[in-house]
Amino acid sequence: MVISLHSPLDMHLHLRDEEMLDIVAPLSARTFAGGLVMPNLVPPVTTAEDVARYRGKIRKAQGENRFVPYMTLFFKSDYTPEFLESVRDEILAIKLYPAGITTNSEGGVSGFDLKELSPVLSVMSDLGIPLCVHGETGGFVMDREAEFIPIYERLAENFPDLTIVMEHITTKEAVEALERYENLYATITLHHLYITLDDVAGGLLQPHLFCKPIAKRPEDRSALLNVALEAHPKVMFGSDSAPHPREKKEAPGCAAGVFTAPIALQGLAQLFDRHGALENLQAFVSDNAQRIYGIRPLEKEVVLEKTAWLVPEIYEGTVVPMFAGESLEWRIVSAG
Repeated sequence: MVISLHSPLDMHLHLRDEEMLDIVAPLSARTFAGGLVMPNLVPPVTTAEDVARYRGKIRKAQGENRFVPYMTLFFKSDYTPEFLESVRDEILAIKLYPAGITTNSEGGVSGFDLKELSPVLSVMSDLGIPLCVHGETGGFVMDREAEFIPIYERLAENFPDLTIVMEHITTKEAVEALERYENLYATITLHHLYITLDDVAGGLLQPHLFCKPIAKRPEDRSALLNVALEAHPKVMFGSDSAPHPREKKEAPGCAAGVFTAPIALQGLAQLFDRHGALENLQAFVSDNAQRIYGIRPLEKEVVLEKTAWLVPEIYEGTVVPMFAGESLEWRIVSAG
């Protein structure tokens, strides 16, 4: 069995910087037509110069692969209307992080005072710049996303013309919120469609499955699967592929992030095939994102074949992928 995916997109992607960028950028660029690149570097991407510099680094690292890095800014409440207007054509979205909630987010938002956020959000709404949000509070780790839903609701109600993307959702509460607000959308990762917390910590701890938001309960995974497999028009694929060196994963203070970039499409094909939903994979990995973000990606066809494929144990001796050393049922035949 063979399937073709047209211009697959990864709408939540961490490419990091320096040596890690050189390792992982070609792995995403080979099989995706484009990706929404997160801005939480050290220091974060907050200026037009930062955007241009980072885009240039990505272009160099991706090599000859045909791939468009869709750039983002790290949300700051002091962006001026003039600045946002000047950078509008250089970015696709602005990413909002609660302060300290995940990797390199120390400069994020505290308190979510709408009075403080409103000036920037209003201009974003007027300019048609989508807002992407890492939606977690600082509460008990299993409840952080559900506790954040009222903040999403306040944002959606106060800025009805602002496209708001709930990033890497993990709970049934987030899925339910999609239906209540016309301007709420969501990305869903590969790993949250496969795992629950039991896979991470139910037996021996699996550091390469530890991520933020943390994997949740079986009923949460079921809710995600339902909307992903039907390619619900308000959800799209975002890998949240988050590489860390092996020594930072297999260590005290394990870094949060699952590296899925090189196995994402294979893993999705396997999942959708097992559930008899292969006909919906194209919409989930590209068509919905094109409509939600109003983009036209470059033409790229990725062909997959239902043939067993062994996932490498490690890439460049540095970063361990999800399913390392395991066999997937689908492999990529060509991409171009």
